[in-house]
Amino acid sequence: MFKNVFGSGFLVRTAHVILTWVVTLILFLYDTELRKQEETGQLVQPVLFVLLVLVSVLLYFAVSLMDPGFILSEDRHLQQFTLGVTEEQQDMIPPTTKPLRQRRCGHCLLQQPMRSKHCQTCQHCVRRYDHHCPWIENCVGERNHRWFVLYLAVQLLVLLWGLHVSWTGFSYAPSWQLWLRTNGVLLVVAALLALLSLIVLLLVCSHLYLVSLNTTTWEFMSRHRISYLKHCGADENPFDRGTVRNLWGFFCVWGTVVWEQVYFREGSDQV
Repeated sequence: MFKNVFGSGFLVRTAHVILTWVVTLILFLYDTELRKQEETGQLVQPVLFVLLVLVSVLLYFAVSLMDPGFILSEDRHLQQFTLGVTEEQQDMIPPTTKPLRQRRCGHCLLQQPMRSKHCQTCQHCVRRYDHHCPWIENCVGERNHRWFVLYLAVQLLVLLWGLHVSWTGFSYAPSWQLWLRTNGVLLVVAALLALLSLIVLLLVCSHLYLVSLNTTTWEFMSRHRISYLKHCGADENPFDRGTVRNLWGFFCVWGTVVWEQVYFREGSDQV
C-alpha cells in the first residue's frame, strides 16, 4: 500500500521536512507571539502550532508514499461489467450514444478502467488519475486524492498561521538599513510563506471546484483528447451526480467505483 521511503523522491521528501522544521524553528527563535507565549508559560498556541506542523508532515508522507491506485492486474470489476454486455446488446446501441470500448494500455498491456491513465513518471496506470505531483513525487489518483486535498487544507492552515506569526515578529528600527539587518531573515520567511500560501490556496480552491463537478485535473485539461469525453458536449460531464453527491462520494465513500456503470447510467445509454 505504501512505497519505500528511501526510494524515488527521497531528496524531495527530505527537503520538504528540513524546510518545514527550519521555518518552524525560526518562528520560535525570533521575538514572535509564539515565543512570547512560550516564555510566559502560555503553551496552548505554541503546542497546537507544532502539532499542526507535525500533522502536515505526516500527511505529506502518507500522500507521498501511498499507492494512488496503481493497476497491477486485470480489473475484476471491469471484467464483470463488460462481460455483462453481449454483442447483441452493443449492436442495439444507437451510433449517437456513448461508446463502450475496452482500452488496453500500450505500456502496461493491461485493460484500463475508465478514468485511468498511464503515468510516464511512475510507469504504472493509475485508477481515476488526476495528475502527477512533483512535490510529493507521486501520482494523485483514486486512493490518495482525498488525502491530498486534506493535506493541502492542513498545509494552508499552517502557512497562514505561520505568516501571521512571522508578521508579529518584526521589530522597530530607526532606519531601513538597520531594520533589514534586524528583520531580514524573518522577512525572507514571511515572503516565502506568503508565496506558498497563495499557491496552496489556489490548489485547494481548484481541487475543491473539480471535486464538486466530479472531474479530474487530467479530464478538465485534456477532455478534447479523451475518448470517453470528446464526444460529450462542452458543458456535459457524464460523471456529475450533483455537487452534494459529488463531494459526499469523494470524501465519505470508500472503495472502488466502476465508472463505466456511472457513465452509462442515463436511460438512453443503458446497456
